[in-house]
Amino acid sequence: MVLAMERKKISAGSIRSVGYDARNRMLEVEFSNGGIYQYSGVSEEVHRRFMNVPSPGSYFHDNIEENYSGKKMR
Repeated sequence: MVLAMERKKISAGSIRSVGYDARNRMLEVEFSNGGIYQYSGVSEEVHRRFMNVPSPGSYFHDNIEENYSGKKMR
């Protein structure tokens, strides 16, 4: 488990910020409702695409939420 991961703010409707730990392949997503989830096994390429797509919310639902199991941190 990665604690105190630095997250970058994004404007994606229900997503407030995203953090990534390349060494542990861990993606952390903070939602507008205050929930924080960590997704393990996420490649750097998936993270890079997530941060650069025009619609991060859609990308999250189609490529991360559907393919990786999330663990609620808060």
